[in-house]
Amino acid sequence: MNIVGLDELVFGVDDLPGSVQFLLDYGLDEAATPGPYGRRFEALDGTAVTIADENDRTLPPALPTGCRLRKTVLGVADAATLQAVAAELARDREVRHLHDGSIEAVDDSGFLLGFRVTVRRPLALVGEISNSPGSPIQRRANHLATALPDRIRARTLSHIVYFVPDLPRALAFYERLGFRVVDQFTDVGPFIQPAGTLDHHTHFLIGAPAAMQGIEHFTFHFGGPTEVMTNGTRLRDKGYQSFWGPGRHILGSNWFWYFNSPFACHVELDADMDLHDASWTPRELPIGADNSQSFLLQGREKWMPGPESPDAGAYA
Repeated sequence: MNIVGLDELVFGVDDLPGSVQFLLDYGLDEAATPGPYGRRFEALDGTAVTIADENDRTLPPALPTGCRLRKTVLGVADAATLQAVAAELARDREVRHLHDGSIEAVDDSGFLLGFRVTVRRPLALVGEISNSPGSPIQRRANHLATALPDRIRARTLSHIVYFVPDLPRALAFYERLGFRVVDQFTDVGPFIQPAGTLDHHTHFLIGAPAAMQGIEHFTFHFGGPTEVMTNGTRLRDKGYQSFWGPGRHILGSNWFWYFNSPFACHVELDADMDLHDASWTPRELPIGADNSQSFLLQGREKWMPGPESPDAGAYA
């Protein structure tokens, strides 16, 4: 089934103004027209996060755990794929056909899923290029790598991480829809990829007690590591609390920086994720710090070496 990936995430929040400001600072733009559930904040390709007050009765019901995620919407390539998904799910569960042409159903872990022909707009944007000696691909002369705009924009909705109470059952559900395991952490869970993308993963499933059912984080792709590092620094300087990063993962290779958020989950900035096709052989690694990141950086305030710096003694 030609499922492209994540199209939209819907949240009910207890701090609507703070959530709005976070998404704007993160790099999303508010759409001129609200979505069916609330205010919609888009990346450059039209993928989005929608938020509404948690008491808004138009929202889908919350999970028993209180997770703020109310719905995950996946985009598919065409109407034929949408019909195929509906037929597959209808074999053993209720499938609702909504007035906008989308469908929705509950997965085997209790998450409400929507499916629709994707709203993604094609992007024709060059990502970050490194001037690596000997490489046939270089930045053009006089093009500055650090000449970034005052506001960095997220490009596309990348992936989501679910805590699921029954890992084998959760994986089997997505395999029915054409997802495949790309890599996995032993005794933790798999990174899975739908048929319509080469991205290393759109979902990471983590086995967890039922009381933890929910999400660990979600993220959008940015244009490269410099955008991740710069935008993360700006978020930190605005008072948002860094949770993990900046660094670079091993499985997926993506640069990352995670922040605490008003959505009762972490929100990541990521860039430069590996692409894999059907010829890829999945890896399995034991969980641990050495396998989770190839390196992890620690931030400090900007400074300039010299006799007036706090580290001046190092030059004596």
